[in-house]
Amino acid sequence: MVRISYGRQRNETLDYVQAMLGQLSVMARGERCDMLTYLIEMAYVEVSDILRGQYPPQVQSKESSPPTHEQRNAPS
Repeated sequence: MVRISYGRQRNETLDYVQAMLGQLSVMARGERCDMLTYLIEMAYVEVSDILRGQYPPQVQSKESSPPTHEQRNAPS
């Protein structure tokens, strides 16, 4: 069995996701679901940016995330 490196497997997965998003966009447009089409196309652009290395796959780390509702309202 051939092992695929993480980077290669990740790119193949993202290529697949991008292809599926393209098909979903066509389907949503055909049904005149404008907002759904827009959101799917935004996800398509996001995957494209990640594949080109122009956008990090994770915007925030957990350390820099805003506090949760529970954290904000916890007794001091």
